[in-house]
Amino acid sequence: MQTSPDLIYHITPIKEWEAAQAAGSYHAASLDSEGFMHASTSAQIVHTANHYYRGQHGLALLSIDPRKVRAEIRYENLAGGKECFPHIYGPLVLEAVMRVEVIEPGPDGTFSA
Repeated sequence: MQTSPDLIYHITPIKEWEAAQAAGSYHAASLDSEGFMHASTSAQIVHTANHYYRGQHGLALLSIDPRKVRAEIRYENLAGGKECFPHIYGPLVLEAVMRVEVIEPGPDGTFSA
């Protein structure tokens, strides 16, 4: 995975990213159910991938420039953990996505950097 400390990251099924390209913006299901889309910093990607996507295939890692995101981004800790995660409070405009990388777990189902 290529990462940058200046970007934030979002993991999504490749099919959802392809649908977003056709629609003109990306809208994760969590935007409807929780009011925001989950994202990670570069240091949080592997943990997020292993916690929520372990063993899943067909995923895309979106590298997002927060300066190009039109929706509000809040760094929050809503689960009571020790870290704050970036949350995007609105649809993601495609021009904010700087890179899309297909990510796949290793043979044991885990992701690594």
